[in-house]
Amino acid sequence: MSSLFPALTEGRTDGRTDRPALRFGDRSLTYGELGAASGALAARIGGAGRVAVWATPALETAVAVVAALEASIAAVPLNPKSGEKELGHILADSAPTLVLAAPGDELPPPLRDLARIDVDVRATGPVPHGEASVDDAPALVVYTSGTTGPPKGAVIPRRAVAATLDALADAWQWTGDDVLVHGLPLFHVHGLVLGILGPLRRGGSVRHLGRFTTEGVARELNAGATMLFGVPTMYHRIAQTLPDDPELAKALGRARLLVSGSAALPVHDHERIAAATGRRVIERYGMTETLMNTSVRADGEPRAGTVGVPLPGVELRLVEEDGSPITSYDSETVGEIQVRGPNLFTEYLNRPDATAAFTADGWFRTGDMAVRDPDGYVRIVGRKATDLIKSGGYKIGAGEIENALLEHPGVREAAVTGEPDADLGERIVAWIVPADPESPPTVAELADHVANRLAPHKRPRVVHHLASLPRNDMGKIMKRALTRD
Repeated sequence: MSSLFPALTEGRTDGRTDRPALRFGDRSLTYGELGAASGALAARIGGAGRVAVWATPALETAVAVVAALEASIAAVPLNPKSGEKELGHILADSAPTLVLAAPGDELPPPLRDLARIDVDVRATGPVPHGEASVDDAPALVVYTSGTTGPPKGAVIPRRAVAATLDALADAWQWTGDDVLVHGLPLFHVHGLVLGILGPLRRGGSVRHLGRFTTEGVARELNAGATMLFGVPTMYHRIAQTLPDDPELAKALGRARLLVSGSAALPVHDHERIAAATGRRVIERYGMTETLMNTSVRADGEPRAGTVGVPLPGVELRLVEEDGSPITSYDSETVGEIQVRGPNLFTEYLNRPDATAAFTADGWFRTGDMAVRDPDGYVRIVGRKATDLIKSGGYKIGAGEIENALLEHPGVREAAVTGEPDADLGERIVAWIVPADPESPPTVAELADHVANRLAPHKRPRVVHHLASLPRNDMGKIMKRALTRD
């Protein structure tokens, strides 16, 4: 089987070891330097079992993960912002034998009794020979956000990393000539697997911003970057900045691909960016447990509000509440997404009860609700646990109501939930950050606005005004934190 990173070894024979691989601020590594540094570290950690990686946005994190993968050791990326209780749980659950960190990084108490190796990005050692194969062996153990309990460790095999990155290369026409820019954290699938391992598997390069800024995006796109990865919060900031920043608009217009993920990008932001730049943001859909499932293709229609079509090798179906597959897609019928393919994780570490989310024939129940167009495009309408509202006999996805609310000029941010109603079963509740806090839109105004765009049964019955919406590190709205004052 082939290596996850053929460019690390090919450079030794084709004389291209000086190709740029990674850049974080003013620090960078070529493929030759990355191969030497990761090879030296891989030699030090060989046979170590799982290793924790203190996943700061730095060269050391990338070198540590590449070294672990080249040594056929599973890496456990740790969020540097995690509290001590959460870190303690992750360490007890994953039982790493040591932690890899940048020299000088101060580690919190839960990590101080763990053997530590400082990552030397200028080390020279045996360049990996590519014998670490693409197979079912664990590559990463990535912990979920833990919104319904302690975080669960999704065991992601090497073949899932390879399958997802190769499928995205097909969908996005992603090659070694591409230069990716992003400012995503490196303890999640989006920033680490897609944003670091993706360019390295292609033999291309990545420029990490450290901290996302619209100025940084413009600078890198003007300096030859071809792709931008971001989350909706980042693209919302871009959309807000564009009217007063023509240079940013020009820079975005030069990009070959603008990709948004980790949560739905509001249609309003899609349209504002397209109008200012001439470029449409494309969306893809994935999870920690499945890596990537669908995407709008580079050669396809960038249909705002959808996450495209299933990626090569991925089977996707929508099912009714009783588990029966929906066989006819009409752009209206809501069902739960189930997926099957080489992109899936193998298990939740130490959690056979949770791993039962797989069906007997290998489909994974995602808990995400969607509708599907007759031509195969998928539109996510929310999470089954928090975004599926059953009101007056209808199954309603919160996502489409949120998009409609964001089209109202008086609404800056919006979230929609359901709450018990004696007559309807559930009533629709809108949580609004008004554009003008001194003159927020009324319930009647927003209800009419939604009813005119969607249907009367989808109008909100209750509206709460907030100063901001609670969000996690990836910009997702934490709906369980939305409570009345």
